[in-house]
This record gives sequence, C-alpha cells and structure tokens, in this order.
Amino acid sequence: MEISKAAALPVRRLIYQQKYVGFIFIAPSLLFLFVFVVLPIFAALALSFSQFNLLKPPHWIGLANYEALLSDDRFLHSILNTLLFAFGTIPTGTVLALIFALFVNQRIRGIVFFRTAFYMPVVTSFVAVSLIWLWLYDPNFGLLNAVLGMLHLKPLGWLQDPQTSLLSIIILSIWKNIGYNMVIYLAGLQGIPVHLYESAEIDGAGSWAKFWAITLPLLSPTTFFVVVVWFIGALQMFVQVLVLTQGGPLDSTITVVYLVYSNAFEYLKMGYAAAMSFALFVFIGLITYLNTRILSYDVTY
Repeated sequence: MEISKAAALPVRRLIYQQKYVGFIFIAPSLLFLFVFVVLPIFAALALSFSQFNLLKPPHWIGLANYEALLSDDRFLHSILNTLLFAFGTIPTGTVLALIFALFVNQRIRGIVFFRTAFYMPVVTSFVAVSLIWLWLYDPNFGLLNAVLGMLHLKPLGWLQDPQTSLLSIIILSIWKNIGYNMVIYLAGLQGIPVHLYESAEIDGAGSWAKFWAITLPLLSPTTFFVVVVWFIGALQMFVQVLVLTQGGPLDSTITVVYLVYSNAFEYLKMGYAAAMSFALFVFIGLITYLNTRILSYDVTY
C-alpha cells in the first residue's frame, strides 16, 4: 500500500502542474475580460446612481435617474420603436432565412455562388451597407423610387417620412442579417438524418409532408437559437439609426441604444445614460427569459 501511494504522488503532482499551466494560458484572456468587461460594467452601474457630465466629478443622487426614466416620454417611445423593429424584422427574417437555407441546401450547379452571394451582406460593414441604402432610399435620385416610377407608382419618402422611416430600416436590417441565419439553418438542415426522409418516402410522403413532419420539427432547436439571438441583437439596434436617420424624423426611428448614445455624448448626461443602459439590460433579460419559456423545444430522433 505504501508503494502504491509513493507511486501515485508524482502523478498527482503532474495533474496539479497541468492545472496551473492551464490557468497560465487563460490568464491573459481573463485579465482582458476583467479590465475591459467586468470593471466597466460595475463602473457603469455605480455611475447610474450619480449625476455626471464629464466636466465635474460624479455626484451621488441615488435612484433619481431611474425615477426620471419612468416619466421620460422619449425613453418610453424608444422602447416602443425598439419592439416594433424587433417584431418587424424577426418573423419575416426568420422565415426568409429558412427559405434561403432550403434553397442553398439543394445539390445543383452554381449553388456555391448563391451561398456566397446570400452571405456577402453579413461580412460587409454595417456602416458601408447603411451608406449604400441611404443612396437607394434617396427620394430624388434613389434607385427604389426610380423602380416605383417605372411601375407608375407614387414615390415614397422612405427615411424622410415618419410613416415609412422605421419600415425602411427594418427592410435594410432583414437584408443585412438574413445570410447569417441562413447559414445557421443550413447547418441545421444538414444535421437531420437522411434515413428519416427515406423512410417517409417509402411511406409515400411528399415534399410538403416531409417538410412539416420532419424538417420543421427537427429544426426547432435551430429556430430557437435564431429567434433568441436575433431578438437580443434587435433590441440593441443602433448603427442603422445613427447613419440613416439620427432618430428622426420626429423620433420615429429613435431606439433605446441610440437614446443612450445621444444622452451620453450629445447632452453629456453620463449618469442618466448609464441608468438607461441598465434598464435596457434588465429589459433584454426579461424578453430573453420569456422567449426561452415560449419557444421551448423537445426534439428526439
């Protein structure tokens, strides 16, 4: 027994050394996360309870910033716009992403070209894409109004009209993000066992029946991921508004994140902007929890 304990001692030392080596390797990443993620989060939380304009030291005011949010009409309006944007992009974008994934999952000539073309907007800078669509939406010489003119339809104000400005940003966002979700759905499609389709064909099932009975149910984990992640991203929408409309016209496109940016860097209300950020954080957590409850799935095959 004593010999076995003595023999096991070097092994234990080696295990402990390997653990320490692992910590050494991840130490730079942990340090980076702590300095640039964890500390700023707690600093912003403390700042949300103060009045701070970058010119004077922060002044503690307790819950005054959070109380002001409840009576801020622009903040409440920005929440409504953010939700309208989310519900305008996610259902349509999810369905289109699934349709595109079904198309590019076919074994036909030139399918690699279509996969690349559909994914190209994803890897393109959102600022560059927004500037291109700014030209497309131009009411005087934009391509979209030119197409409407060719169809003998009335030109639209697009970004200049409060009735169409948010819709214009929704269309741009769907076009920009659809390729990313298409790839996720494509991975889900290729993970479905082929023998399930073969068994369905033997039973006489057609393409539509196979889609409803096999493809759609087995894609429920993928759909869950796409919807939850897209919803979180939609609630943080910012770049499109900054480049295209700056929240206008008449605050028709103002969102929570843009309002945070505006209060922090235009009005120098850093404490108020921090409180708004943490209100958005709680809101995103609540929406994500509701999504996980509503979109729960159970797939076995």
